[in-house]
Amino acid sequence: MATATTPVGQTQPSKTDPPPIVFDLSQPPAIEGFTPLPRAKEETFKDKFIRKTKENPFVPIGCLGTAGALIYGLSAFRQGKTRQSQLLMRARIFAQGFTVVAIIVGVAATALKSKQ
Repeated sequence: MATATTPVGQTQPSKTDPPPIVFDLSQPPAIEGFTPLPRAKEETFKDKFIRKTKENPFVPIGCLGTAGALIYGLSAFRQGKTRQSQLLMRARIFAQGFTVVAIIVGVAATALKSKQ
């Protein structure tokens, strides 16, 4: 007769072992002496865009100016208006620079505000 054996290093669970702990991933872990901060509400893309636009309105303005100059410049290039196309590409570069400066100023203002 064959006897039932267990692999080396493993033991069969006895009836006195506690049941395995099931983790609830929707709740933070329970750790002694630690109280987690409450979770912030989930922010949708629209809410985040509106909040960021209110914090630094020059960045979206610069992005729209860049896109507008690019589209208008490409249409002028397609129509063969090389002088106007060159001027609009220069305007696009100016708008991109404006956007980069707006981002840098916004980051600096946010950093200074957090220190106060």
